[in-house]
Amino acid sequence: MAPLFEAFSTSAAVVALAEIGDKTQLLAIVLATRFKRPVPIVLGILAATLVNHFLAALVGMVAADLLDGLWFRYAIAGGFIAMGLWTLVPDKLDDEDDAARPARFGAFLTTVVAFFLVEMGDKTQVATIALGARFHDAVAVTAGTTVGMMLANVPAVFLGNALIARVPMNLVRMVAAALFIVIGSWLLAQTAGLV
Repeated sequence: MAPLFEAFSTSAAVVALAEIGDKTQLLAIVLATRFKRPVPIVLGILAATLVNHFLAALVGMVAADLLDGLWFRYAIAGGFIAMGLWTLVPDKLDDEDDAARPARFGAFLTTVVAFFLVEMGDKTQVATIALGARFHDAVAVTAGTTVGMMLANVPAVFLGNALIARVPMNLVRMVAAALFIVIGSWLLAQTAGLV
């Protein structure tokens, strides 16, 4: 039970911190402002995250099984450290003009599609792949990363810009970056047999 809890809690913490100020969180705010229907947006974020992160965790898990070896463990550790450095770079929503166009579909479907697509190659998706490779448990990692995404995005949907204006983004980014770097450093030390 301890490895399951470790996979879940680490995944939730890493993604919740990494998501603060991320472009998917900015998208959640844009969608909330546009539709003014928070419940379908929250459900859309949940659906998109479950599918996207399960696939990402599965890719990480399968890659770890296929490529298991000392060099791959070093690559995973290096990946966490790289994610920490990447987290220090603030995100912005790339296509702000898209938010001005009326949606063809309702709030739920628009959110599912937009969130799924924007999450592709995003920091939290890459982190989910690394977490899947690290813990070899796609279900626990997906549950944790989904909880982390919801912890970061539900308040953004309901409170929007007021929340973002009050949260010190630079501090949150530094804490998230430090968490990634600590995990990566721990994995490096563990792989090298130092701990």
